[in-house]
Amino acid sequence: MRCNILAELSETASDEEWPAFNERLKKLAEKNSVTARTPALKRFYLKHLGSALGNAGYLAEQQNDHAKALENDLQSIKVREQIQDEKGIAVTLNNIGIIHLHLGDIKKAIDCFHKSLTIYEKIGDKKDMALSMVNMGDVYRGTGNISKALEYYNKSLKLQEEIKDIRATGFCLGSIGALYDNQGDVAKALNYYHRCLSIFEQIDEKYGMAESLNNIAAVYKIQGDGAKALEYNQKSLALRQEIRDARGIAQSLNNIGTIYIQLNQSAKGLQFLNKALKMQEQIQNKIGVATCLSNLADIYNNEGQTDSALFFFTKSLSLLEEVQDKQGITNCLDNIAGIMLAKGQMNEALSYGKRSLTMAKELGYPFYITNAAKTLRTIYEKLNKPKDAFEMFQLEITMRDSVVNQENKKASLKTQLKYEYEKKSAEDSVKNTELQKIQDALLASQNASLKQDKIQRYSLVVGLFIVLGGLGFVINRFRVTNKQKKIIEEQKVKVDGAFDKLAKKNKEVMDSIHYAEKIQRVLMTPESYISKSLERLGKN
Repeated sequence: MRCNILAELSETASDEEWPAFNERLKKLAEKNSVTARTPALKRFYLKHLGSALGNAGYLAEQQNDHAKALENDLQSIKVREQIQDEKGIAVTLNNIGIIHLHLGDIKKAIDCFHKSLTIYEKIGDKKDMALSMVNMGDVYRGTGNISKALEYYNKSLKLQEEIKDIRATGFCLGSIGALYDNQGDVAKALNYYHRCLSIFEQIDEKYGMAESLNNIAAVYKIQGDGAKALEYNQKSLALRQEIRDARGIAQSLNNIGTIYIQLNQSAKGLQFLNKALKMQEQIQNKIGVATCLSNLADIYNNEGQTDSALFFFTKSLSLLEEVQDKQGITNCLDNIAGIMLAKGQMNEALSYGKRSLTMAKELGYPFYITNAAKTLRTIYEKLNKPKDAFEMFQLEITMRDSVVNQENKKASLKTQLKYEYEKKSAEDSVKNTELQKIQDALLASQNASLKQDKIQRYSLVVGLFIVLGGLGFVINRFRVTNKQKKIIEEQKVKVDGAFDKLAKKNKEVMDSIHYAEKIQRVLMTPESYISKSLERLGKN
């Protein structure tokens, strides 16, 4: 049927062609579902319609049209509920959750993910269960619920390894790495990031490779290694541009901009941040916009333009509170506290500083606790509160040492070297395998050549023996012939001698005969005389 053909084309056609086939499928299925004569036929068309609407929602989300994506997905849910397509409903709920996550509505995102996961558990779909668990873990990690995030990640990882879903395993490892990264456990974070990167490189998963490179870059940035961070971010950006990942490109541009700021190249940093902000606004990514605004504020703050910095930080904070991004809120509050401190507005500075530290402790992330404690230490010093200042100083040192210390730097280097060694070993293994294949082929060719040479040598030897045999035969025949010739010649000499003797004897005989004949002629009366005598007698 036409619907089946269009559905197949929607799944297998190129990125440029499949949307057109999907749209034709949606229209045909919608029309025929109304005029279908039997319940079975109606169900058939409705199932295709639900899939087509889901695909349309996915396409709209890829184009960053969140409103259209949500509209198509909600229609897909209604259609699939009519035919009780539980798997289809679960898939669509998961997609809707991702849309809400991008829109910054964490509560709705969690609700959709929970509903989707419940259905997958009911129908026993382990693969999609694992993916939903990763989504749940990502949401809880973003809201600072670390224990809950780790619980979902570990459950997902166990399922993925059970069903041997390599791609999903890579993404899960990356999420766990990000969690440890936020907690300041550099060794574990890099271990998971590099494991994740290695998996994606093996299967040529470019989106995952870009994410992994981006995460590793963030670790090096915190460690103060701007050059290494820039290197990894540029690799990530190149991959994201190759696969046309708009959200990822904007993130990489933003990250590169912040690194240039860290390297005291504000003009270059501002250039990248403005590009990133423009892209984030185009794709309506509120968290991305807020992050760019915050980074722009950092530049103005570093240049002493505190009013402009405060303006951008305030706009960023408003968006971050709207999407409930606790990490972003914590960082923004600390920056505003610093500006208030610079302006001499101590009460406002203390209020923002305390709010930042409280939220940082809720998250349990050492990096943010360090920054908040440092700001509060300075505020308490200005307020002449040495006890509070010393307490903040102790907290700052403790947290700072857990984030940036010699052991972490060693762990970073060790993990990097391990990854590069394993990658080099894998490459060498592939090269050795290919080289071995070439060597085997050459050896086989050489063996064949040697075998051929051997055969040729044998043939030559045999031929030589044949030639020598023939030559020996000829020589032998020549000798025999010569011998026979010699015998013949000897016999000829003998024959010639005998013939001469015979001729001589014959001559002697003939001479005797001739002589006797002469004597006989002398003694005998001549015939003429006899005849004449007879004639005379006859007359008488």
